[in-house]
Amino acid sequence: MTKKHDHVMIDRLAKAAREGKVSRRSFMNYSMAAGMTASTATGLWGTSANAAPKRGGTFRIAQHDGNTSDTHDPGTYLSFAMIALVHTHRSFLTKINTDQTLGGDLATEWTATPDAMEWTFMLTDKATFHSGGKVTAKDVLASMNHHRGEDSASAAKALLSSVVEIVDNGDNSVTFKLDSPNADLPWIMPDYHLPICPANEGGTIDWQSADGSGPYKLVEHEFGVGSRLVRHDGWHGEGAYFDEVQFLIINDPNARQTALLTGDVDAVSLLENKTISLLSRDPNVEVDNVPSASCITMPMFTDVAPFDNNDVRMALKLSMNREELIEKISFGAATIGNDFHHSPAMPYYPEGIPQREYDPDQAKWHLKQAGAEGLSVNISTAESIATGAVDMCILYAEQAKAAGININVVREPNDGYWSDVWLTKPWCVVNWGARPTPDVMYTLTYKDDAAWNETHWKNPRFNEVLLMAKAELDDAKRADMYREMAMLLRDDGGALIPFFPNFVYGRRANVKHTGQLAASWQMDGARAAERWWFEG
Repeated sequence: MTKKHDHVMIDRLAKAAREGKVSRRSFMNYSMAAGMTASTATGLWGTSANAAPKRGGTFRIAQHDGNTSDTHDPGTYLSFAMIALVHTHRSFLTKINTDQTLGGDLATEWTATPDAMEWTFMLTDKATFHSGGKVTAKDVLASMNHHRGEDSASAAKALLSSVVEIVDNGDNSVTFKLDSPNADLPWIMPDYHLPICPANEGGTIDWQSADGSGPYKLVEHEFGVGSRLVRHDGWHGEGAYFDEVQFLIINDPNARQTALLTGDVDAVSLLENKTISLLSRDPNVEVDNVPSASCITMPMFTDVAPFDNNDVRMALKLSMNREELIEKISFGAATIGNDFHHSPAMPYYPEGIPQREYDPDQAKWHLKQAGAEGLSVNISTAESIATGAVDMCILYAEQAKAAGININVVREPNDGYWSDVWLTKPWCVVNWGARPTPDVMYTLTYKDDAAWNETHWKNPRFNEVLLMAKAELDDAKRADMYREMAMLLRDDGGALIPFFPNFVYGRRANVKHTGQLAASWQMDGARAAERWWFEG
């Protein structure tokens, strides 16, 4: 056998041991056949078998970013509380695995025509809704069309704009027909706006009842307060080890941390980075610190003064000392930003683009060019959207004084931030979850007609290259296109990007996972309830 084959075999054996699907004798025999020594195989067995998931218990999660304005309509999802909930009680066609690869959820396989103009997804025949009915192609069509109509206000409308028809093939499969090639279509399907909901007669979906086919059934819920869910015994996937899951909305970071330390909850999302060292010394607590493609942006409305002048935008970008922000706000748990929304954790990352440095003198020059010397502007932020979000803005305001810029930090209420501030006020702070590819990110928020074009930026060349990249199957050519888009964003766009933060969250020591964590969202890709378990 090749070394690659041996490693694959060993990984599968370890997974089987964790899940209790292989005996110790068989494990030892197969491991040694794969080239391991007896002592190494014994050690791996001990590690894997002891990590085998156990069923039972009530998993209590203290959740940040919950709002009374949240809804069950997937087209309107905004907050992380809704993202965590939808991954717990609803299902998608595909999902992001813990190793960052693409895996199946309701879809068992997918294939494309050679020109990537048609994609066919085969559906599992094991999935059922919590209300009892089977998940069918009819539900997939209705769920996708919920975002596609002319009158749709869904945030996912731009993601599906190239889809001209979705066909029920009559064999438990659906085919997406496109008006232009899209090699990334299967990667779009895990977007949190695209869960599969039950179809109504007439082609609409029943989102109001919160019915789903995910690992847990929602039995109690109050927006901005919390939820209670119980295991869905008819779930089609692996995991769902807890008997019950409770989400408690605790937007205050100190209160979340206290709840974890006292054992009032079993896990918390979004720990403050300044507490990492302290919490790591507590034997009853485990901290997960996961590099990600999550992104902090400071979007400026490029059609509203003074941000409609690119010299002003450049002055604000040059007035930020990103290294200091990472050191003092993120405590090193972040990757520096460069004013284009493409993380090193994504494919096609454009290496070698000069890093934008803190240069208040150059910022002054741009302000003079704009006739905006002595600039004074407001920036809105809130504690709940990102750890240290308010402190970050206060420190940035201090840095900008060297360029003669006065930045007034407006502390907004946590509740309602996504409905009342983001996409409403001309300059604010946003915490973007990770997207799997740059095409998904650019289509969602920088394409000129995107519902979430948070900067109101419209650049014809950017949109032209974005469409070209979707159709390009040559990786080298596609990488060059993403580099061009990155440079356009960096030097003309309206988003100031300080850094890409790690996902930092915590759990009690008796809460276990495999050690591999998805980097798509906080809490193991928002699937902690599905993938984790209690020890013993």
